[in-house]
Amino acid sequence: MITLRKITLDNRREIFKLEVAEDQRGYVASNLSSVASCYVLSTNGGHPFPFAIYAEEQPVGFVMLVYGITGYDEPSLAKDNYCILRLMIDKQYQNRGYGREAMVQILEFIRTFPAGPAKYCWIPYKPENTMAKKLYESFGFRDNGEIFNQEAITVLQL
Repeated sequence: MITLRKITLDNRREIFKLEVAEDQRGYVASNLSSVASCYVLSTNGGHPFPFAIYAEEQPVGFVMLVYGITGYDEPSLAKDNYCILRLMIDKQYQNRGYGREAMVQILEFIRTFPAGPAKYCWIPYKPENTMAKKLYESFGFRDNGEIFNQEAITVLQL
């Protein structure tokens, strides 16, 4: 069973050690960098939600959600909407369905509107990352035609 858990003093090092496969490194920032970005976002008016992804009691991935990114160069629908800014499953735990199970938990969490109401959830991704695109589309996300920072924007109406 997949669960989303807060990053704590006790689990942070395990989460920072998780990595994607070598050929995927260009698609997602390190978990340490992402957690640092959460601090910057939160001190500048953003609402980040970093979570460790656990399979039972084993950390297997990381997700960084953000609500209402403002004050930065961002896609047109960033304000007052949720974004799955980072999502990764460690290389040794891939191809076990954990990413799909994590997406179910992520979308359930977003639909509680923890930082405020929203109409959309959006995800930036590299167009050549076809595995990610297939995963997102299987949950109803659709590209909106916008390319931002060399990433396609895919959107789900909440």
